[in-house]
Amino acid sequence: MTRSAKAEGSRPRVALVPTMGALHRGHLALVERAAELADVVVVSIFVNPLQFTDPADLERYPRDLDADLAALAGVTPGADIVFAPGVDDLYPRGDVATRVTAGRVGTLFEGRSRPGHFDGVLTVVAKLLNAVGPDVVLFGEKDAQQVFLVRRMIADLDMPVELHELETVRDDDELALSSRNRFLDARERRAAVTLPHVLEAAESASDRGIDAVLAAAQAAAMGENLVDLDYLAVVHPDTFLPVDDDYRGRARVIIAATVGDTRLIDNRAIYLN
Repeated sequence: MTRSAKAEGSRPRVALVPTMGALHRGHLALVERAAELADVVVVSIFVNPLQFTDPADLERYPRDLDADLAALAGVTPGADIVFAPGVDDLYPRGDVATRVTAGRVGTLFEGRSRPGHFDGVLTVVAKLLNAVGPDVVLFGEKDAQQVFLVRRMIADLDMPVELHELETVRDDDELALSSRNRFLDARERRAAVTLPHVLEAAESASDRGIDAVLAAAQAAAMGENLVDLDYLAVVHPDTFLPVDDDYRGRARVIIAATVGDTRLIDNRAIYLN
């Protein structure tokens, strides 16, 4: 099962790629990177009900295990183990009385729009880490707030696992790949590129400070009627809190919007001069 020659009796290095299925090239890039970092790659596929605040959204979320397995089969080297538990497997007693709480950052941005979302994310990630026992876990950079909170959970709870994040994989028009993109019709798909355009505008103004960044980003977001902006913020990468007006240094622009009926998120690292 291992990819590299190991001394007899030694434990192989294990990587976990947690997913909710509906796999796309971004997920497969994580699997490829996992194969570079470990001897055994485990891909989990589980649509986690704890992180959905809207039952209709949970019901709508795409599920096609056969297609996901076929996609994984096309990655070499790729997944050695696919862990696809049912809800009853991870939550055998139904309601989960004990949960991991995400703290203040978990109530901001995505957490403000989806109360309890990140508590559900952290709880299922903790359960998956306990079930698999990996040496390394991999996430995509597109879910920046999620990555920040998982990294903090690992540090705060002394979990013996490394977290690696991979740069966002994008389509040719720079739209970040997402399992939800399949819900966009042709007109909405064209409108959705507003999100990366906003991030590009923000980055282009980063040498003029935070006010210029927000002004440029907001201007780029205007004029597309199909895009309903939820939030646009510039946060510090070490705290995921909004930066001060006079801040200079590394930062991340984050955005969320609804395009038609589909919620999309994106982000970009910038340097404020």
